[in-house]
Amino acid sequence: MPFREAVRAWFLISLQTFGGPAGQIAVMQRELVEQRRWIGQQRFLHALSYCTLLPGPEAQQLAIYVGWLLNGVRGGLAAGTLFVLPGVIALLGLSFLYVGLGETTVVSAVFTGLGAAVLAVVAQAVHRVGAKALHSPALVALAVAAFLALTVLRVPFPAVVAAAALIGWVLGRWSPRAVHAPPRASDPVRGPAPLVSDDAMHQATPSWTHAFWVLVLGAVAWGVPVGAVILLTGGRSVFTEQALFFSGAALVTFGGAYAVLAYVAQQAVEVHAWLTPGEMVRGLALAESTPGPLIMVVQFVAFVGAYRDPGTLDPWVAAVLASLLTTWVTFVPCFVFIFLGAPHVEGLRSNRALTAALTGITAAVVGVIAHLALFLALHTIFAATVDVRSGPVSLEIPVWESVRWIPLTITLLAGFLLLRLRWSVLRTLALCATLGLISGLTGMPMR
Repeated sequence: MPFREAVRAWFLISLQTFGGPAGQIAVMQRELVEQRRWIGQQRFLHALSYCTLLPGPEAQQLAIYVGWLLNGVRGGLAAGTLFVLPGVIALLGLSFLYVGLGETTVVSAVFTGLGAAVLAVVAQAVHRVGAKALHSPALVALAVAAFLALTVLRVPFPAVVAAAALIGWVLGRWSPRAVHAPPRASDPVRGPAPLVSDDAMHQATPSWTHAFWVLVLGAVAWGVPVGAVILLTGGRSVFTEQALFFSGAALVTFGGAYAVLAYVAQQAVEVHAWLTPGEMVRGLALAESTPGPLIMVVQFVAFVGAYRDPGTLDPWVAAVLASLLTTWVTFVPCFVFIFLGAPHVEGLRSNRALTAALTGITAAVVGVIAHLALFLALHTIFAATVDVRSGPVSLEIPVWESVRWIPLTITLLAGFLLLRLRWSVLRTLALCATLGLISGLTGMPMR
């Protein structure tokens, strides 16, 4: 594959990656498998399965993997970078707009509509992931347990993921039918033979030397900017806190963007106080409306947090530096995981123990996304909540008198459009933003 042609194609693909991981994977399926015929269908699905095993945004890692297959390391670097670049630029501009004009009536009304629509988008994600992942009563129980652990007992997200993997592995050994879905027939994609066929093997062979250099270069790429930030701003600056927190989050983000967003929202809002719950919802709305992985919302979180706690820097300069640093530490591990594991990927095809652990994580992710939906609902539809604690139990209860009727109405409409009429996410967001704008301009109360 000529490298220039590949770069041009990856750039065009990057401009279409709206709608979350499902939409992004669908775009690559259409472009890479069906139209360009660069990779075979089964090879594409196997690559996707491998990327699902990893922490981080699976769609971007899939792009890195296919780019590596076609053009080696430089192909993977180009594909992975271009996949996120348009979203980085767009979200940076929208972050400027929000911080600078977010208190104006027009912008506030638009964000109200977008935030309400996002709640329906997350509910749709619960439905989609649950329909595919929960194919046995044991997995349904695991999803419910994950939801209760996060919502009622406030168990940390990494602990839920680790426990789900262990339970999935145990089920795989003692009750294989509970975790291994029955095979489904799939229609092969018709057309000319793909450039990378289903049976083709990449010529790169696993070696300790390759693994060593990938780890060293990855550690340098991550460590140099983070070390510089710690030395220049101190160990307690917002830049250091964000760099270390989002570096850690990048290593435990199993289950896709919606799963990790629950963890990021909890830590960013309740622990670090970088932004408010409502602003977290608006940041997710911005990430939904721009191309690239949804995990790009961390860029917005870092921007707002650093703007309000810039230290000795100008707030705008601090916000830009923090958002770019957070983006860097979030995505560097993605390249490391792919380049490190790609030579071994064929050996994972028949590893049933690993597949069982992944199935357990995927089931728990349904509960995690449901927890995120509840968090968004509490802070989108209600203006006030109260915490109720009793021993290990901790619940956030809405104040029913504080219901916000405009966001509630827009959320119900968005849910109808997405789940019943099957509108696209981008189309639904556009309509809901317009409705929010109309409600603001006509003076309708947001409560």
